[in-house]
Amino acid sequence: MTSGFPARVRGGERVVGTFVKLSGLEAIDLVAAAGFDFAVVDLEHSQLGFSQASALLRHGAAIGLPTVVRIPDVDPALVNRLLEAGASGVQLSSLRRRASVAELRAATCHPPAGTRSVSLAQPAARYGAGGLVAYLAGEEAEPPLVIGQIETATTDDTLGELAAGLDVVFLGTTDLSVDLGLPGELSAAPVRARMEEVAAAASAEGVRLGGFAGDAAGVAALRRLGASYLLVGSDLAALSSGISSLAAAAATEP
Repeated sequence: MTSGFPARVRGGERVVGTFVKLSGLEAIDLVAAAGFDFAVVDLEHSQLGFSQASALLRHGAAIGLPTVVRIPDVDPALVNRLLEAGASGVQLSSLRRRASVAELRAATCHPPAGTRSVSLAQPAARYGAGGLVAYLAGEEAEPPLVIGQIETATTDDTLGELAAGLDVVFLGTTDLSVDLGLPGELSAAPVRARMEEVAAAASAEGVRLGGFAGDAAGVAALRRLGASYLLVGSDLAALSSGISSLAAAAATEP
C-alpha cells in the first residue's frame, strides 16, 4: 500500500485517477508521468489476470503511484492477495446489497475488525521487517479503502445503508445510464436525478462521493455533485484515441 493515500481520500482531498486495463508496466509509468493521483487496476472490464494485476500494483508501489483495484465480486482470498501486492483499496462494482459491503469490509481488515488472514511474508508487510505488532498497528491506523459502485436504477437495500459502510460511494455513470434505458445520456433528467440521489445519500452518511467521467463535461457534472474521487477514461481508451488520431493524420491529403 502507498502510505497516506487512503487518508487523503477519506479526508476529502480531490484526487483524479484513470483505469489501467493493459498489462504493460509502462501504463503505470505513463499514468504517473501524466500527473494522475492514482490508478485503478481493472479486474472487471479487462483481460488482466492476477499475476499481471499484481505486477502493476507492485510497480505502482515501487514508483510511488497509489493504486486501487476494481473487482466484480467479493473474493476474500483474492482481495487479500491484491492488498498484499500493494493496493491501497478495493473498488467493488455493481453494488446492490449492504451484505456485500460488510463482506468487502471484512475481507480488507485483519481481526478483530475483519476476517482478513495475516502474513508477514508479503510486500505490504515489508516481508516482516517491522514485525507483526507494528504491521497490524499500521493496518489498523490506515486500513485499505472500501469503495462501492452504484450503477443501477434501484438497489436491494437503501442507498443510505450501502453508503454507511463505505469510504467512497462511486457513481458508475455508464452502467447507470444503460440501466435507466438512456445509454450514454448523462444529462437526461432520470440519470441526473439518480446521480443526485446517490450524492445525497453519500453526503448524509458523511462519506466521499466518486464517479467515472469520459470527458471534461463529465468531470464538471461530478464536481457539481461534490465528487472528490474521480476516474477519467482509461489507458486503453487513450491508446485507442491516440492511434485513431495518428491514422487520421497519416490519411490527410497534402
